[in-house]
Order: sequence, then structure tokens, then C-alpha cells
Amino acid sequence: MTLLEELQWRGLVKDVTDREGLEERLKTPVTLYCGFDPTADSLHVGHLQQLILLKRYQRVGHHPIAVIGGATGMIGDPRPTTERQLLNDEDLQKNFDGISEQIVRILTSDDNPIKIMNNADWLTGIQMLEFLRDYGKHFSVNTMLAKETVASRLDSGISYTEFSYIILQAIDFLHLYEQENIELQIGGSDQWGNLVAGADLIRKMKGNDAKVYGVTSHLIMKSDGTKFGKSEGANVWLDHNRTSPYEFYQFFYNTSDADVIDFLKRLSLRSVDEIKAIIESFEKEPHKRLAQRSLAEELTSIVFGDEGLQQALNITEALFSGQIKTLSNEEIHQAFKGMSTHELKEYGNIVDVLVASKVFPSKREARQLIEGGALYINGEQIKDLDYVIDETSLIADELTIIRRGKKTYFVLKHVD
Repeated sequence: MTLLEELQWRGLVKDVTDREGLEERLKTPVTLYCGFDPTADSLHVGHLQQLILLKRYQRVGHHPIAVIGGATGMIGDPRPTTERQLLNDEDLQKNFDGISEQIVRILTSDDNPIKIMNNADWLTGIQMLEFLRDYGKHFSVNTMLAKETVASRLDSGISYTEFSYIILQAIDFLHLYEQENIELQIGGSDQWGNLVAGADLIRKMKGNDAKVYGVTSHLIMKSDGTKFGKSEGANVWLDHNRTSPYEFYQFFYNTSDADVIDFLKRLSLRSVDEIKAIIESFEKEPHKRLAQRSLAEELTSIVFGDEGLQQALNITEALFSGQIKTLSNEEIHQAFKGMSTHELKEYGNIVDVLVASKVFPSKREARQLIEGGALYINGEQIKDLDYVIDETSLIADELTIIRRGKKTYFVLKHVD
């Protein structure tokens, strides 16, 4: 199975500018690139497919380059609805630095490292007349108007700034072809028009002998038609300060049975045979969630390293067993991030504290839970109505974790 055939099996090939030509070209190392918009200081799981794709090429000897749009990010790829918010130089640099660190970490390699480039290095030097004379003349307005993202905005309106984006991205492909010997650009299916525009510009300016290729992949969608990449409406980021390794692990572990095989094919770096074996076991015993666990463990390790994966596994086991005292301070904060937090202003009798902290509405309910053995503090069952919550009840320096039953947690945060 060739690389392109494997990508097809994984569902990672939608459109190719020259399938036969690319199949032949990939028999020897090629330099390729993928572009990333610096719209935030972190990428999110929606970018994982393209990052993993670059890594697939990298692992078989091709040379990956990631281009971050320091210049095009000032304009933004046209959205189907409204204009993007323009970013200033300071925000762009912050976003560039954050994204670069993540890309390098995910595509780490001793002998074939990823190269990061900023298209501001070549685009910001182009003068207006040069832009119109040397590049603009090669683009038909009729063709540009037919592009899906542009056409969808004609009724509501689109600025010339966003309309010109496709030309700037085509210049990227031309520059990288000339200066970096790049012959292949990859991207999501929404980038097909930009890929083709770049290939056409190279052909028009360099002649028909200039061979370059473009490959797009289907965007990941959930089986229910909703967008992949969000947990409870919020993005799942590749930055541990935004999304903890535990949250990231849980996002993939909670993938539905209907989606997990598709996600596994697209995002796992395991071989085809390994994935087929996982799928076979999963289909026989889906309740064991082998596919979800395999995907969650692999991707957490790729994005956050072995340390991040171990933290996620430690937290998962501790919450399952109830032994949260085995966790480090950092793991405790990860585990209970975003959970309902109540202020612990004064120490005292457990019943009084739980009601004063508004964990429970009445002393009667608190007493019933304690006497029934359904209340746990920091993982330990409490059945004594005279139990006192004090400084010895704190973990992670400032927290007391209350558990009701098997899965309902409340966090008390000590405040002076």
C-alpha cells in the first residue's frame, strides 16, 4: 500500500490536482507545506488532522514545512458569514509564538525536523503596484467570484481586503516553490480553491514544466452532523493552559461508538494492520471502549507528551477509585477544573460548613447523606456527624473535595 493509498483508506483524500503525478512523485522525498492562521495563541483539535498529516509525511522521509500566516492573518481567510476581526502586530506575534511551539512539539524529529515559516517575511515587502502588475493580472475576477467562500458572501457583502486573500495565499505557494523547493501543499477541503489558485499561479509564471500538487482532506464531522472539536460548546485546545491533558484525554475517550472508528483512522499514527486489529476487538466488545481508550492515549501523548498522558491516566484512575489523595497538586487542579466551586470561609462542623458553603440547602439533607454513608471528603467516607473540617481537610493547599454518591463532586475553596 502506497502512502497515497493509505491516506485514501484513512479517509484523508478528497481532491488531488494530479493523482497519478503525485503518486509517482511521492516515491522519492518531497517538500510539502500546510498553512495555519494565527487567529489565537493556540491551535485546537480541529487542526489535529493536518498536523498529524504532516507527521505522516515526515515519518516516511518527506520534508514538512508549516507556514503561519503572519501576513494573511492580518486579513483572514473569508468566512461564510462575516468579516474576521483584524489583529494587531503584538497579538499576531503572540499567536505566532504559541502556535509555533505546539507545531514543533507535535512534529518533533531528530533527523527530519519540521520547519516553521512566517509569510509576513515575504508578503509584507510587496508594494501595491507590484502586487497588481506581477500577480493580480493572473487572476480572473469571474473565477474568484465563483469561489464558494466568496460566493456565499456576495449578498451580505465582502470587503476587497478579504476578497484579495486568495491571491496572497497563491503567492505563498509560488514563493515556497521558488525558495524552498516545495512541490506539495496539503489542507482541509475548504482550502481547495486556494490550493488550485496557487498551483495555477506557479504554472502561469513558471511555465507548464513546473509541477506542483495539492491534496485536500475531508473536514472531520461527527455522525450526528455537529462540528468536531468542541466539548460542551468550547474549543478543545492543544495548550495545557487552556485545555488540561485530562480534559483532552476525556474528550477523545468520550467519543461516540458511531464516530470512533472514523476518528481512529484519520488521527491515529498506528499502522493500518494495528488499527484493523483495534477495530475488530472494539466491534466484538464495544463496552470495553478499546478504540476510544487507544485513541485518547495516543493523541494525549502526541500533544502533551508522556508526562501529560500519565497525568490524565492518574486522574482518570483516581476519580474512578475515589482515591484522589494519590494525585499531585497539579493533577487535583486538573481533575476538578470547571467543577462547581464553593467558598470555604470558616472551618467547623461538617454539617454547618456544607450548608454555609451552599453545597447542600439544609442541615437535614447533609445529615441524611452522612448517616447513609454517601458522603466522602477527599476520597474518604465520612459517617461522623461531629466531623470537623479544618486545615487538615485541605488538599492541593486550598481545596476540600466533597463527593456525594459515586460521581457527584463539589469543590470547597478555602478563602481568608
